[in-house]
Amino acid sequence: VQLQASGGGLVQAGGSLRLSCVASGLTLEHYNVAWFRQVPGKEREGVACASSNDGSTFYADSVKGRFTISRDDAKNTMYLRMNNLKYEDTAAYYCGIDNLVGVRCSRSYYEYDYWGQGTQVTVSS
Repeated sequence: VQLQASGGGLVQAGGSLRLSCVASGLTLEHYNVAWFRQVPGKEREGVACASSNDGSTFYADSVKGRFTISRDDAKNTMYLRMNNLKYEDTAAYYCGIDNLVGVRCSRSYYEYDYWGQGTQVTVSS
């Protein structure tokens, strides 16, 4: 299984980015997916997740109303749309897949089995 994340970059506060994560080696629609972020010296934080069983989504309070997680099963790709970006959103962003099926998604990083390589998002104030 491989996950290839892309879409990060440098953006001004208030701007938008869309991160993509292409999966290979498995069929994405069967699994819970999530986006995490991490800054040096801090634990990986669950930003958003999407459940495969019922389509439910969950977001960290800090990004609710600004970020949207989605997937395109035909392209085996997951996305994170980020609007109204803030300086504190600066981090390396990682996509993850949970091998456990039939349950709602989790925003805990230890639940996830497969990871993308990370894409850096830098928001200038």
